[in-house]
Amino acid sequence: MKGKVIIIVVVLGLLAFFGISVNNGLVEREENVESAWAQVENQYQRRADLIPNLVNTVRGAADFEQETLTAVIEARSQATSINVSSDDLNDPAKLQQFQAAQQQLSGALSRLLVSVERYPELKANNNFRDLQAQLEGTENRIATERKRFNDAAQSYNTSIRKFPTSIIASIGGFDRKAYFEAEQGAEQAPTVDFSN
Repeated sequence: MKGKVIIIVVVLGLLAFFGISVNNGLVEREENVESAWAQVENQYQRRADLIPNLVNTVRGAADFEQETLTAVIEARSQATSINVSSDDLNDPAKLQQFQAAQQQLSGALSRLLVSVERYPELKANNNFRDLQAQLEGTENRIATERKRFNDAAQSYNTSIRKFPTSIIASIGGFDRKAYFEAEQGAEQAPTVDFSN
């Protein structure tokens, strides 16, 4: 009888140790996802911080299209007004809303940079060139951080779906994280027209 009790206690102890270990691993992976998300937000904030300087530099150019500047300012305002907390990372719709606002800002910035081509004095401005280089670098950093976020989310999502970890994940309330996805039509190459 005493031997059976010892065996039961040992088995229960091993199960508890296994459960704690699995839970701690899931917490660590979830923290990695949240850390990767913070880096994504950090790079988007860097871009948002560069935009006022870029707009002010461009605004200094005589007769620059006010409509283009207004579109950039409004898109920046929209993009910075959407906040995604770590709790929202489980909600693909919230992440898509954030992504859509960021894509709108990217589009407005692209139109601004294309418009600059018609202003040789602006293209020659050192401040503008420096800001443009910083913006291009930031866009690369954003792409890198988004990939790191997707990698962390993929590792976490895989771990919560594997058996027997999935049992502890469902008991512990560990939910699937959303991914950044390519925008609609991204699989098609853009049309470039130099006829203007």
